[in-house]
Amino acid sequence: MKLLSVAIPCYNSAAYMKHAIQTLLTGGNDIEIIIVDDGSVDDTAKIADEYAARYPEIIRAIHQENGGHGEAVNTGLLHAKGLYFKVVDSDDWVNETALRKVLDKLRELVEDGQSLDLMLANYVYEKPSINKHKVMDYKTALPQDRIFSWNDIIFFKQSQHIIMHAAIYRTKLLKDCGLKLPKHTFYVDNIFVYHPLPYVKTMYYMDVNLYRYFIGRDDQSVNEKNMIKRIDQQIYITKIMIDDTDVILIKNKKLRNYMIKYLCMMMTVSSVFLIKENTEESLAKKQELWDYLEKANKKLYVKIHNRFLGRSMNLPGKAGRKIVEVGYKISRKIYGFS
Repeated sequence: MKLLSVAIPCYNSAAYMKHAIQTLLTGGNDIEIIIVDDGSVDDTAKIADEYAARYPEIIRAIHQENGGHGEAVNTGLLHAKGLYFKVVDSDDWVNETALRKVLDKLRELVEDGQSLDLMLANYVYEKPSINKHKVMDYKTALPQDRIFSWNDIIFFKQSQHIIMHAAIYRTKLLKDCGLKLPKHTFYVDNIFVYHPLPYVKTMYYMDVNLYRYFIGRDDQSVNEKNMIKRIDQQIYITKIMIDDTDVILIKNKKLRNYMIKYLCMMMTVSSVFLIKENTEESLAKKQELWDYLEKANKKLYVKIHNRFLGRSMNLPGKAGRKIVEVGYKISRKIYGFS
């Protein structure tokens, strides 16, 4: 059995997907690479098939009608045979040295018979246009180099969240928890990391810079202009997450607090961009989102609203909108746009 399955969702990715594949190939036979061609109309399918033919023991190419990033991840997970599962977007890549260290540790834990639900490693914002990269780590939040539980969590900074790029989940856990991402929607990575969390009992954090997250393409979903343009999809994902789990009922206090913090971040990001758009329609959408939360889960609404960011998103007038800039800066850190 393969140690790690890596899904690469690809849509018209011919110009850059080879870099992602080549860096993952350094994992050798410990890895299976599942290239999911999501209805591309360029040479993506051809490149995927060429790699699958060249590395039949490592790479599989799967072709499907266009269903969006979430459906490509669903397909990758459906076909995954490895013990662990990771997603690497086609315009990103991994650091080869860090990948080897992560694989060695996973192999060690498996051979020792230790149960691990979630492996975490650092990710790096790569901005070649300005020759800049920024490492996002969890050294203040998580114990290092040992298996730990939610009770061992230290402290998450306001801009510090577990995101898809940092996560390697146990494949069976993802399948057993019923993870299913919506089609034709951006920002589904939030559901990918959020939904499985109540099922996670054991974690391991390595302070290695594994994932390289490319920032700079105009068509990226995290481009600020695109986030404003696609705000309805951000709102849609936020509502799915509100309805996903009644976090108030989660018994573990640290897990409960983290998931509330994550939802607070989602509410903040949506509110920030709706306020920045500053139209009658956008401000009405902001109010509707907060009303949705209150109606769906009154106790959760109170907890989020009473946090600083929650309150600041609902302050009236110019003073309130100035405070929103705090939320905007946090959003920049989370999503890496400039």
